[in-house]
Amino acid sequence: MFRLYYLYLKLAAVFLRALTKLQWRIAARPDSIEFIPSRDPGRTIKAHYYQSPASECQKPRRLLINFHGSGFILPLHGSDDSFCRHISQQTEYSVLDVQYRLAPESPFPAAVNDVEDAIKWLLCQPQRFDSGSLAISGFSAGGNLALVACTHLFPPGTFRAALLFYPSTEYSLEPAELVAPDAGGNPLPTAVVRLFQRCYLQTPVDPMDPRISPGLADQGAFPANILIVTAGYDTLAPEAEKLAKKLQESPNRHVVAERMEKCDHAWDKLVKPWTREEQLRLRAYDLAVDMLRSEGNGHSDGVVPVAAGT
Repeated sequence: MFRLYYLYLKLAAVFLRALTKLQWRIAARPDSIEFIPSRDPGRTIKAHYYQSPASECQKPRRLLINFHGSGFILPLHGSDDSFCRHISQQTEYSVLDVQYRLAPESPFPAAVNDVEDAIKWLLCQPQRFDSGSLAISGFSAGGNLALVACTHLFPPGTFRAALLFYPSTEYSLEPAELVAPDAGGNPLPTAVVRLFQRCYLQTPVDPMDPRISPGLADQGAFPANILIVTAGYDTLAPEAEKLAKKLQESPNRHVVAERMEKCDHAWDKLVKPWTREEQLRLRAYDLAVDMLRSEGNGHSDGVVPVAAGT
């Protein structure tokens, strides 16, 4: 029975990947490629490296480690190329954009293990990377993994800042009950969200496990500086904004939360030149730049989520 179920998941994932490939054109141009040792013998984890010109003479370098979106099943490593390049050009942070294993072929906790292995590897290279200023970011499923790293895999204080774009924060929620803040657009279909969940969580697990629903983690586990960007047409927006409000209640934390009105999930990946969506993408990425420039400056004011692009 399990083999038949897996075959169903595999065929559905292959079909969805084919549709995504028709729409997405990924052409990443990193400065170099790293192959990070995995805990599994003979296997490595691929990562794109973007070096900040401002850090050419700086050793060890400040580093932002990024995890791409995927729904945990779509091969979209490299889709954050524009973001990674923007950060490396506008700040002193170089960026390491890390690939991770995908479901249904490699279900939970494979992706979590890859995240842990990649971060442990860079923490063991003090000559190259400044572990005292390490920041983390993620888009969609990658935002989920970034939060898992902050709240479960590594001690509080490991990351100076977390930059999260339309993240999945609570896998315990029923997909059919998810409602976007704005009516219209192209919200993620319930069937697709449910497929993501079923591919990723194939064995009996508690959906409230902090490695799966990091939004439910204790407030004290989160970094001191948090950016959460949501999209108005995205059904994942309410759970991310709920997390932002919870974190704003914590003392000594700088929280910036902004909703991009009338934007779809992952809107920043398919923008056309000279459009409103392109302006909001730049707005979102510049919020990340501002957070990295100001992290560690003692900010503790919570910032109420506001809407952009109305």
